[in-house]
Amino acid sequence: MQLQFTKMQSLGNDFVVLDAVTQSIVLDETSAQQIADRHKGIGCDQILVAEPATDQTSDFRFRIYNADGSEVGQCGNGARCFLKFVIDQGLTDRDEITVQTSTATMQLRQSTDGRVTVDMGEPVFEPSRVPFKADEQALEYPLEIESGTIQIGAVSVGNPHAVQIVDALSDDLVSIQGPQVENHSRFPERTNAGFMQIVSPEHVLLRVFERGVGETQACGSGACAAVAVGRNQGRLGEDVTVELPGGVLGIRWPGPGSSLLMTGPAETVFQGHINIDQND
Repeated sequence: MQLQFTKMQSLGNDFVVLDAVTQSIVLDETSAQQIADRHKGIGCDQILVAEPATDQTSDFRFRIYNADGSEVGQCGNGARCFLKFVIDQGLTDRDEITVQTSTATMQLRQSTDGRVTVDMGEPVFEPSRVPFKADEQALEYPLEIESGTIQIGAVSVGNPHAVQIVDALSDDLVSIQGPQVENHSRFPERTNAGFMQIVSPEHVLLRVFERGVGETQACGSGACAAVAVGRNQGRLGEDVTVELPGGVLGIRWPGPGSSLLMTGPAETVFQGHINIDQND
């Protein structure tokens, strides 16, 4: 199967984006892994697929595959690239659209400066809906990992996140604890592990070990999750600058009853074709 693709990135979080509106695409776990392979394929953190909407209120269906081939329900940086893609490909003539994912409906808007704002919906802290195994909802939970006991905030922003507030970020912290948190038995669907250093109530540093991917240069949903946890604990303000290894995102959350709004860039890198083996 030959596919036309577009390579995109946002703050170093890179994507292969596919148009399944005008071309026929059958993507499974194996073919997703082939595309994402950085040595034998195109290489990316996630694969994004634009499909026709299956409900009456959305403009497109937005599907997201991790580098390991697993399909997930949310990707904030990918959502910004998705909007730029459908505009650039002529699939829509509007700069504000609604898209459906497997877990949510999202509003995407491109401003005149080219940056994109994503309405990520209201964060969910109820453990059973994250999902996270806990007897009752709390601001923080002790989590036993091989490295010892850590304190995390658990939240879903369309995908599960465990956010740990730390005094200082380091490579060892992320590389050692990241896989342990991601695969912890209290997260039945695994989780994204966020490590947040608070500089001020309006400025944080963040690194994210993503579920099914590993550490990425930036994670939009992780930035939203970190702000939601920090604000829920009374540590952060309504508007927060989140500084990630790949760049900066602006996150706004007024509080319970309101949506998280994420604003940042999206960029096309190159376009091409790839031949993918398909199992009969």
